[in-house]
Amino acid sequence: MSGSKEDSRRAASDWRDFFWNPRTHELLGRTGTSWGLVLLFYLIFYLFLAGLFALTMYILLLTLDDYKPTWQDQLDTPGMMIRPKGDQLEIRFSVSDPESWNGFVQNLNSFLTSYNDSHQVQLNDACSPDQYFVQEDSGEVRNNPKRSCQFNRTMLGDCSGMEDRFYGYSKAQPCILIKLNRVIGMLPGKDGQSPYVTCGAKVRLRPPVSVAVYPFVSIFTKRVTLWGAVNYTQPLVAVKFLNASLNTDINVECKVTSNTLMAGSERDKFAGRVSFKLRIDGQEDQ
Repeated sequence: MSGSKEDSRRAASDWRDFFWNPRTHELLGRTGTSWGLVLLFYLIFYLFLAGLFALTMYILLLTLDDYKPTWQDQLDTPGMMIRPKGDQLEIRFSVSDPESWNGFVQNLNSFLTSYNDSHQVQLNDACSPDQYFVQEDSGEVRNNPKRSCQFNRTMLGDCSGMEDRFYGYSKAQPCILIKLNRVIGMLPGKDGQSPYVTCGAKVRLRPPVSVAVYPFVSIFTKRVTLWGAVNYTQPLVAVKFLNASLNTDINVECKVTSNTLMAGSERDKFAGRVSFKLRIDGQEDQ
């Protein structure tokens, strides 16, 4: 037993001497000078790494343009999306239950805030519809930042929320906004032909689905999407469903047609088109 206790005391003494040896003034087996050299080495090492990282980032930033990406994907056909999106691109509501469609109305109000006429007049230019708003550079003088064209909310007619603040949802004639995603440098049309958006049911219904489209003229005419354009607002198309059958699932497809855009790919369901489901619950008129 005495041998075991002696061994335990010796082990404890060894550990105390390893942590701090009062005879040699060593901490964890190193003297103060040794610890100072170790800390100095790591200080210099990490300062070198930080300096190297800062230098590489500085060189990288020198190669970047503030107004145009150095590298960008060359998309053949821009994607499309709807507002409001709903859950999994499904717009479902009951005419008699305002709570079922109030969220859609609030979503549209929030989305269209930047399209208010007063906001557009203050920040964007009134572009001419008969020419592209290119804003080219003049030699070495950069024409930056680029300016954006106005797209006024009132252009959406009955779907602007100005005349009908419920966007038709209270009357079983809902408005759906279609937006074309931004592609840098895209020319929307040529030879006097402008892109246009069409919407319809994928399956023929009785009676056929009738829609009203706003604006009445093509909103893509002569608009060039420029990188670095400030206050840019995407052009929109509003589709109002006038006679959608109640209590029926309507699978709708909207697509853009243009002589400068390739047809959408089957592998990308959002390339130049968007599909969504519309269902309006209510009581049929007798």
